[in-house]
Amino acid sequence: MVVIMHVNDAGESWTWLLFLICLTTTLGSTVPVGYFFGVLNAPAEIIQSWCDEVLSNEYDTNSSESQLNLLWTSIVSIYLIGGICGSCFSACCCNKYGRKGTLIISSVILLICGLLFTWCRAARSLEMLLVARFFGGIASALIFTAQPMYLLELAPSSLSGSVGVFTCIGVTAGILLAQIVSLPQLLGNDDNWPYALSFYALLVLLCLLPLMCYPESPRWLYLVKGDVAASAHGLRQLRGNEVNVQLELNELEQTLSKNDKSSTICQVLRDKALLLPLLLVCALQASQQLSGINAIFFYSLLILTNAGFSSSSATWLNLGIGCFNLFTSLLGPLLLYKFNRRPLLMCSCLICGGSLAGMSFSLYYLLSSEGMALRYVSIAFILTFILGFQLGLGPIAYFIGSELLEDAPRPVAMSFGSLFSWLGNFLIGLCFPLLQIAWSSFAFMPCMCVCIFCLLLVWRYLPETRGREPKDVKPLMSQGLRSKIN
Repeated sequence: MVVIMHVNDAGESWTWLLFLICLTTTLGSTVPVGYFFGVLNAPAEIIQSWCDEVLSNEYDTNSSESQLNLLWTSIVSIYLIGGICGSCFSACCCNKYGRKGTLIISSVILLICGLLFTWCRAARSLEMLLVARFFGGIASALIFTAQPMYLLELAPSSLSGSVGVFTCIGVTAGILLAQIVSLPQLLGNDDNWPYALSFYALLVLLCLLPLMCYPESPRWLYLVKGDVAASAHGLRQLRGNEVNVQLELNELEQTLSKNDKSSTICQVLRDKALLLPLLLVCALQASQQLSGINAIFFYSLLILTNAGFSSSSATWLNLGIGCFNLFTSLLGPLLLYKFNRRPLLMCSCLICGGSLAGMSFSLYYLLSSEGMALRYVSIAFILTFILGFQLGLGPIAYFIGSELLEDAPRPVAMSFGSLFSWLGNFLIGLCFPLLQIAWSSFAFMPCMCVCIFCLLLVWRYLPETRGREPKDVKPLMSQGLRSKIN
């Protein structure tokens, strides 16, 4: 990460404080989100056995296999339901308590969830497990809305892409951390699985105190709270260059003079000029989840087993795929610093769509012919898909709303984007197993269609945002679906 390590005191480049804020909010906020996504995969059978035991001993209920599967589905999906619910009020929370304040609230919720995870087995309580998963989803939704806004509003515009990619890096690292911690050799066993579920809380606790000491978003302080002095103080801490601070304060004063107050949900939905940017934010966030990345990681062990690998080999291959996913995500800051958003997104969608098609056909011929070489062809397509995803569709979808929309409608748009992200995730979890039963190896073809749709949407409607302020991009989208971006 060359761009990350280039830290100096220039106002338009990285400062040590900005780098530490990015690192802290990633480790303490978005890594736990990814951890929630990945931690239940390995110890699933152990936790299901415990659920059966609790139902039998505490509730005097003998459950059938189908009832246990329904309970397990509820435990997995209630996290996504919490995310959907949290997205509905995350904009209000960001406007009322600030970007940093919302991250602190989410951290406290995550710590409480960690305690519930730790003690649910000792209390023999399924309710504690379900409640922890649900409120973990709410906290994750708050993070998905607040963290990208917080980092982009702290950074100078020239670094918007580089700081925006930290959300994706955190989620990717969290999934890998969950895969490692939940290995049977570590915490994913009969004795330690509650500690595997709550391990993320150590990171949250470690990062909470530094987070409380960091400055709040200067834009939120100036435009929403009207606290000019606190905003100026925060900018001086972040920039270390009085000239740049004065320029940004003047720009904030001009924005405030236009009565650019925070917009409500109804105001955003009624404004025709915001139709296209809102559609782009929601479509990109949904496409990110529906592109197939979650299907690959949710069902990667099953995919590798179907490809002919043993259970042990599939586990280690899955871990290797997670490492590759993290490595490619680390390229994001450099790529987004050097290249425009539109070509990165279009290349990403094209590579993802082609990889999904190749993977579907290679798995199909593998199942029919059992050729050894096709196993490795399938893995190659999985790795190519992950590389393509991390080029653009993975990182850009998280922060594009902050580059497309001005300060007033931004929290609402980011909240809507988060909502569609959770809905897409929920839809994948609900439909992909059914598609696997019906279509076998071709279950990824609908995901390929989503990638093609996203490619066409970006080509036709997404204006280039790199090096531009939202006020410069706004006129290009003011005509809704009739807008011309060139």
